Amino acid sequence: MVPDIPSFAFDDGFAYRVPPELAGQAAVGSLVRVPLAGRRVRGYVIGLEEGGAGPETGRLKDVRSLAAPVPVFTPALLESLRWAARHYAAPLSAVLAKAGPPNLPKQAPPLDLPGVPPAAGPVPELSEAAAAGRGPGRTVQLIAAGGWAELIREAVSAPVRAEKSVLVAAPTAVEAAELAGRLRADLGSRVVEVSDQQNASITSAWSQAAAQGGLVVVGTLRVGWWPVKDLSMMVLVEDGRRAMKERQTPTVAVRTLAAARSSAEGLQLLLVGRLPTVQTLYEDAAVVRVPGRLWAPVEIVDRTEDPPGGGVVATRVRAAVAAVRRRGGRVFVFTHRRGYAPASRCAQCRRLRSCPSCGSRPAHRADCPRCRAELGPCPCGGTRFEPLGAGVGRVIEELRRVAGEEVGSVDSGRRVMVGTERDLTAAPAVDLAVAVDADGLVRGTNYRSAEDALAVLARTAASVRRGSGCRMMVQTAEPGHPIYTALLRADPFPFLRGELAARRRFSLPPCGEVLVVEVTGEVDPAVLEPAFEGAAVYGPAQDEDRTRWMVQDDDLRKVKGRLRPAVGRLRDKGVKVRVDVDPREF
Repeated sequence: MVPDIPSFAFDDGFAYRVPPELAGQAAVGSLVRVPLAGRRVRGYVIGLEEGGAGPETGRLKDVRSLAAPVPVFTPALLESLRWAARHYAAPLSAVLAKAGPPNLPKQAPPLDLPGVPPAAGPVPELSEAAAAGRGPGRTVQLIAAGGWAELIREAVSAPVRAEKSVLVAAPTAVEAAELAGRLRADLGSRVVEVSDQQNASITSAWSQAAAQGGLVVVGTLRVGWWPVKDLSMMVLVEDGRRAMKERQTPTVAVRTLAAARSSAEGLQLLLVGRLPTVQTLYEDAAVVRVPGRLWAPVEIVDRTEDPPGGGVVATRVRAAVAAVRRRGGRVFVFTHRRGYAPASRCAQCRRLRSCPSCGSRPAHRADCPRCRAELGPCPCGGTRFEPLGAGVGRVIEELRRVAGEEVGSVDSGRRVMVGTERDLTAAPAVDLAVAVDADGLVRGTNYRSAEDALAVLARTAASVRRGSGCRMMVQTAEPGHPIYTALLRADPFPFLRGELAARRRFSLPPCGEVLVVEVTGEVDPAVLEPAFEGAAVYGPAQDEDRTRWMVQDDDLRKVKGRLRPAVGRLRDKGVKVRVDVDPREF
């Protein structure tokens, strides 16, 4: 039994005797209450052994009771949970807790499920394998501009008709609710929705999914942990989005967890989205592309053609916004910051400012936020830099000179809307989309910045409705960058193959491993740094009261093993430690 206490010290668990009155009720995954250190705690059963009446068994303390009648994980899922604890350097109990609902589960009564008509799905081999309960096949990436709900409905038809269940994970609660609603139109009560609900509703959904096969469980990344009965397939929608990775320790990516579950439990894995990720190419997944253009036509606006001091919005873009406004159309202007301008250019030569050492986009400071190199003047000798992008407030202010009071945030209902990535989900279809500072995304401080930039810009382009003159305008000081070629051609593969080659060359994920350790408060580096032996270590870097290390190698399993007790000692002293495996942000 592993106590429900997030500490590495309890990972091996403790042995207890199951009293006769509980014999046959306790199982792997059961929540039990046991005595520990003078108090009664809740814990997870991770194994059962037959014992005799010998002296060793007599010295064991008894399990006092079952906390819930339903196990919160199965033996097959336990294998994946143990793997996740090792991979993400997290206490086992913290990972086991992810498999359960927010409240104690109850036994759910069976639902009266409707029939499922047959459907000719886009991935028939995957669907048939899931229906037959065959072992994990090759991961399939389904690429389409839209209509994902219908494609998923067709893909899950065969396993659901065979009374097998399917897990569907979407990036946000809003998208999960919309997807569940569309699927429910055809599948009725077979769809179990997990979106922005109260804990009682989520617990009820968990209980239903754990009790009955033939369901389609739709939710955010949290459902990726669930012990769904007769599970045969996992579907991930836009698995490369930031929202598909936990921000708090353990920093689990649902794609990585799904791959582990697929291997351990024999599940089929289907990825659905507008473009694949570098990881998809690395894993050599089978790619199935639905015919049609992936996003609206794109027009590149070269910011170096504008005179210095021309403002955040280029002259051509202002004219386009005014034209759309005159004919009663809608505009969405995308900026990825709510604060200051994230990128700048030299006022003398109009070249984009970047770090001379690592090439990343610098912040408003004298040194690089990624490698701490001194930035110095522009290669042309210029020392004055002007902003290329800005936050929502400044963009709204500047566009109001063109469109007056018709400019506002997405929730304002104005015809010209300004927002960030989180507003894309709520934005209606528009006639014109504008990215005011694409370079600020591309030149981010993370090795994934360019890939993430393409995904966000593609999503922005996809907000444009189909029609004559409808398009996306992208402002950049580097029009020759491969990302903009990918956007113009609506073909991400050449860029992604180049990214994969670069990551393989530098042993970056998915070709290698990276983790970041962040400690808040005072810390003696000698406590952690011995765990990093044999790997490339960058740091410690100090930022106010935080100390950070970045660790990189082809394989960090040994480092993670040594890191666990070191992190445990610090946390036992009350020190806040965050371990981010395969970080999205540095």
